[in-house]
Amino acid sequence: MYVCLCRGITDQDIKDAVQNGAETFREIRDQLDIATCCGRCAPEAKSILREELSEIAARISVAA
Repeated sequence: MYVCLCRGITDQDIKDAVQNGAETFREIRDQLDIATCCGRCAPEAKSILREELSEIAARISVAA
């Protein structure tokens, strides 16, 4: 699903950035150039970031 129409960024692009080490919205923004045009995508991008980080944390706690 497209999250940022201005830049053509998908939810998978955001998830991939998190899997590659991004942990903050600023890091996502800098890597993908998301939310730098109109900014309407920022809330959805932040939500996807939170979900991905939560899933990673859950996997780590289950493995521990």
